[in-house]
Amino acid sequence: MRLLIYILFIMNCGIISRQQGYFWHITDLHWDPDYSVTDNPKAVCPSSSKPVPNPGKWGSYLCDSNWDLINLSIYTMKKLHPHPNFILWTGDDTPHVADEKLGEDAVLSIIGNLTHLIQEVFPDTKVYSAMGNHDFHPKSQFPDTYHRIYNRTADLWRPWMDSQSVSMFNKGAFYTEKLQNRNDQRIIVLNTNLYYTKNKLNVGLSDPAGQFQWLEETLSKAMTTKEKVYIIGHVPPGSFEKKRKVFWFHQHFNRRYTEIIQKYHSVIAGQFFGHHHTDSFKMFYSDSGSPIGVMFIAPGITPWKTTLPGVENGANNPGIRVFQYNTNTLEIQNMMTYYFNLSYANTVTPEWHCEYGLTEAFGVPDGTVKSMQTVLDKLYKDDYYLQKYYKYNSVSYDLSECDRNCRIDQICAIKAVDFGEYEECVQRESSSATHTAAWSIISFLLHSLLFLQF
Repeated sequence: MRLLIYILFIMNCGIISRQQGYFWHITDLHWDPDYSVTDNPKAVCPSSSKPVPNPGKWGSYLCDSNWDLINLSIYTMKKLHPHPNFILWTGDDTPHVADEKLGEDAVLSIIGNLTHLIQEVFPDTKVYSAMGNHDFHPKSQFPDTYHRIYNRTADLWRPWMDSQSVSMFNKGAFYTEKLQNRNDQRIIVLNTNLYYTKNKLNVGLSDPAGQFQWLEETLSKAMTTKEKVYIIGHVPPGSFEKKRKVFWFHQHFNRRYTEIIQKYHSVIAGQFFGHHHTDSFKMFYSDSGSPIGVMFIAPGITPWKTTLPGVENGANNPGIRVFQYNTNTLEIQNMMTYYFNLSYANTVTPEWHCEYGLTEAFGVPDGTVKSMQTVLDKLYKDDYYLQKYYKYNSVSYDLSECDRNCRIDQICAIKAVDFGEYEECVQRESSSATHTAAWSIISFLLHSLLFLQF
């Protein structure tokens, strides 16, 4: 019976074709080693800022991931799709606790334990891994030069990297390699924590660690040699869709990143990031307004409820994601997301379910730039698709209605990565919503008056 259910889950998400490749994308594991099931609400987990009632074996929405949840997640990946071409792991491994409760050794120990787990479950699989802003001490304060944490992390990931990548990583926690050892494909692993608004070290710099210059040189060579490229990182550019006007990059870094994507978009087949804990995507456009790129932001494994002021329903169900792609062109053919209903797991039984497949859920043929623009158009025009997308955004945790303000936040975060364009989008959509509401009231009053005349 369990095998039948498992097969149905796979079918609902789409079968991986033998003619296509696939890869996993996981992010934001945020392991809390001190999570415990106890009757004392104040002693459940240090990653929660408030007492935790009724903690379960598989965790709590107020806490970061416990080991049982992380271990089950990685082994579920092996069970669902055991032989991926590669795995993307985009960072944030330590819990949401104050810096004084951690330290360099504690951060490295957590990264090491998670690394060993992935290597144990997928011993023959290449993993491309980026550091998250929580993978450093003090958190988010990534320097633009050599550091012990860079060196030690590179040692942990050495089985996945060649010697040149290790040497490059030591300088600034970024590197590039041929993808799957193919001469026409490349992956670029970025350290976008250098640009993070909470990083106080690099605010006055124009190009921390020379990463922008290196990125341009790498992409320029890719154009010359006709390579196709995947870019991965942790902190994405643009804004957070759950809270208006929350931007992750300092403005000058955000502008430089978008300009680079515009300039070299023809070789960039996909961008894959984390940090949000939510399921979302971002579109990139040319100066003339044509869609030229898409960034997929994967949901996190941690269910932790954000403490960002003003965010309601800020938790999520744990999620893991597998992409189906064309091994020759790197075009995304489909995207299947699996989720873990934490409440159900703690009260009934732990089960990973297929949440949705991209092509089926949104009626598009694939996950290319053109198709993702179609998805955005559907979110803009059709409340049915907007509500579906909003449900998936929290990995089926927040089932409330996406109202007018929610719609503005979601749409503008997707379509306007540039800060100025985002402000214009919010203003334009807010004005449109106000006019629509006003016309609805006027229309109602006119109909009421006509009715009274009869």
